[in-house]
Amino acid sequence: MNKTTLADHALPFTGERFVPERQDEIAIEHMHRYALAMEFCDNKDILDIASGEGYGSDLLATRAKSVIGVDIAKEAIEHSQSKYQRSNLRYLEGRADSIPLDACSVDVVVSFETLEHHNMHEEMYAEIKRVLRPGGLLIISTPDKLFYSDLPKFENEYHVKELYLEEFRNLSAKYFKNVTMVFQKLAYGSLLVSEQNNTAFEYYAGTVGEIDSSAQLPEPTYNICMASDETVPPVGVSLFDAAKILADYQAQSSEKPRLDARLESLSKQLNDVVNSRSYRLGRMLTWLPRKISGGNT
Repeated sequence: MNKTTLADHALPFTGERFVPERQDEIAIEHMHRYALAMEFCDNKDILDIASGEGYGSDLLATRAKSVIGVDIAKEAIEHSQSKYQRSNLRYLEGRADSIPLDACSVDVVVSFETLEHHNMHEEMYAEIKRVLRPGGLLIISTPDKLFYSDLPKFENEYHVKELYLEEFRNLSAKYFKNVTMVFQKLAYGSLLVSEQNNTAFEYYAGTVGEIDSSAQLPEPTYNICMASDETVPPVGVSLFDAAKILADYQAQSSEKPRLDARLESLSKQLNDVVNSRSYRLGRMLTWLPRKISGGNT
């Protein structure tokens, strides 16, 4: 693979398509999804629908037998072909409802945050089913309309048709016999894992260019012991979500420069007043009567 820096090949940020130069919440969400998908790609032929900037297909190619990234945008395909080059990786221009692949040609289809950008859901699923080999796996994600849009009263101008959980489940169940839903929520916080459950989940970390995984929580900073002469109550996996604390801290941090500048301005104004001729004269005029009055007491 040809090594290049992110700055060498930067695809413009459209406001919706993720680009790895932006290390933000979208990056974390996308990286976690692709980290999950990588676990099911070993020595298999993979199709990544709506491959976008191309970084996800490139990650999958580190584990897969072959990867084909398909995207509707010509500039995205040309960018991906230039930036990511592996012998088992290629990119094709195409649509989700008209995939440019032969029937029964891939083992796994990956498509993250694609459904909501069009209303050809039935056609897309039919095409996915066509290109998948018998027993193949689909890993697909889309925002939950209830929690993404309805409750926060948020409208994404790039979304055409969002789905509620049951709509998404029913659509998938129409084309596949078995459906398992996995829920994702961005969280910043503290993770507690009991020793008994320390191998019950996968831990991911890294950067856009490389994702590491561990079958247990690596290098825990603190140890918490629960002891009793009786049976110790079971402890599972828990997460304290510090998103609000972090948001408050960031708000305070962003406000600090403004407050510091205001304080500096007020201090300068006070210093100018104290050193002004009128202030010194006024102070002298008020000091003399106090001195005289004090002398008569």
